[in-house]
Amino acid sequence: MQTFTQPALFVSHGAPTLALEDSPTARFLDEFGRSQPRPAAVVVISAHWESARPLMATQAAPGTIHDFGGFPRALYSLRYPAQTTAPWLERVRAALSAGGFALEDDAARGLDHGAWTPLMRLYPEADVPVVNLSLPRNLDEAGLRAFGRALRPLRDENILILASGSYTHNLWQMQPDGSEPPAWAREFAGWVDARLLARQDEMLDDWLRQAPQARTNHPSDEHFLPLFIALGAASDGVAPTRIHDDWRYGGLSMALWRFD
Repeated sequence: MQTFTQPALFVSHGAPTLALEDSPTARFLDEFGRSQPRPAAVVVISAHWESARPLMATQAAPGTIHDFGGFPRALYSLRYPAQTTAPWLERVRAALSAGGFALEDDAARGLDHGAWTPLMRLYPEADVPVVNLSLPRNLDEAGLRAFGRALRPLRDENILILASGSYTHNLWQMQPDGSEPPAWAREFAGWVDARLLARQDEMLDDWLRQAPQARTNHPSDEHFLPLFIALGAASDGVAPTRIHDDWRYGGLSMALWRFD
């Protein structure tokens, strides 16, 4: 069987309606899943599963968590029947252990919407094994890059790294869908774009102090932090590619970045 080197992706997952809607981001993810070499497995890290230390979900058939409210009823009936097996779990555990990270097991955790909504668009048949990791809050930005660096060898084994969050994420400043992105969002996104393309990783680590309007774009940081795991999983010195860009509700960026 042919083996490919997979990228790491940072996906702005937006609202859970991404699973049902016809939108530029939904169509892009659909086409990306169809057109790219199929991974042997996906390691997913979502902004919606935070933990004090790194955790790995160990259910063979993780449930679908509907961790949201006030959305169309149809969303609550959706299920993403992902599967995994012990060999995939142990391969991820071994890679992180080699990088100096110990994983604790969570035998009950399912897939939250930050994980299953992009997976449903990428692999709608749920026929790619999924390993679900938490976003560890004991790591700062540099630590999360090191965590991603420990996952990097998996890419050469045809394993996709999927970091799911949001490039901008101020839900209190949303405008009617289709509104022009405000200056505070464009300024922040432009600053991050430039730092990523120049691989100024250490400057990115200090984004809260250096990026314009950082707290306006991220009143809390959990949706931005998965980006650092994807960045750490990139090959040294290789600039990422912004493979998709869209804006929803004014200042909600739907940017997707590919790290090779």
